[in-house]
Amino acid sequence: MPNELEVFSAGFESERLIGLDLIRASEAAALKAFRWIGKGDKIAADDAATDAIRGMLNLIEMSATCTIGEGIKDEAPGIFVGEKLGTWKKDTPFVCIALDPIDGTTLTSKGLPGALSVIAAAQAKSADHPALAPIPTYYMDKIAVGPKVREGTGQIRFDMSIEQNLELVALKLGKRVHDLVVCILDRPRHEEKIARVRKTGAAVQLIGDGDVAGAIGPSMPDSGVDIYIGIGGSAEAVTGAAAIKCLGGEILARMWPRDDQEREELAAQGFGDKDYERVYSSEDMAQGGGIIFAATGITDNAMLRGVRFKGQTAITHSVVMRSRSRTIRYITAHHDLTRKTIRLQTEAGETKL
Repeated sequence: MPNELEVFSAGFESERLIGLDLIRASEAAALKAFRWIGKGDKIAADDAATDAIRGMLNLIEMSATCTIGEGIKDEAPGIFVGEKLGTWKKDTPFVCIALDPIDGTTLTSKGLPGALSVIAAAQAKSADHPALAPIPTYYMDKIAVGPKVREGTGQIRFDMSIEQNLELVALKLGKRVHDLVVCILDRPRHEEKIARVRKTGAAVQLIGDGDVAGAIGPSMPDSGVDIYIGIGGSAEAVTGAAAIKCLGGEILARMWPRDDQEREELAAQGFGDKDYERVYSSEDMAQGGGIIFAATGITDNAMLRGVRFKGQTAITHSVVMRSRSRTIRYITAHHDLTRKTIRLQTEAGETKL
């Protein structure tokens, strides 16, 4: 029987290898989505990216379960909660997956900047262990900050006002409140938040989509964003939490039912008002030290450049992060299109781009 050190070492090594495999999957999704940039069909773009990411994930030597995916939202094509991914060979590591083949389908369809393909993975204790939280709502209310704000005494909280949270962020960053930059999704539901932020003198950076990159922004060096607030997707909250944990920042989130129908559906599952008051931290949503976050740019965004084509070469820009070592790797890949193939789930074998 292997001792505890051998078990830890084996898991640690598999985590390192899986990170590179996840990048190959997000690259494949980005490459397939590229053909749909600006074509006005976000469903077709999402379908192409999903087909590619699923096919590539199923080549990885892991026993993975999708904890949270995009298929539940708006009847979009996607990888669904409970779906098994990977080879599931004997002795392969148990892994929880949260992903969004395209974070920013509308951006992709309109040819706008900000779209990413993102995957979060967490080593699990067993096939049934939800190391990435299975949030049942479509949306969550979120606050995300970087490492400097997370450290020390005094923490951001939902039970403090926007003004109080901004004062705390400014104090910890050594700035004045009116020098802060606050990232918020440009949605009608955020009109009051936007007005209150601007009343403090702080600047608002509105984003049309790309909730994952928005939440990660405060934790990224030189992003120019100090705090992210607002209501966005639950899948994006979990994948964002994985990246933020790798970067040493913090995200707080709580469930936000979008209408009475969703509340009724959740009530039938046993969820009530107390569950909506629960505040999830990055550790609650992405548990343990074996967290990996991988992303590839589809269109240019604050974190990564989008896909580029030069003759018979496609160029992708990706990032992979690990929470255990807090290592961040940026990867620029040049794909020879005369040789490049992708494993699509809908095809029997490898397919050329």
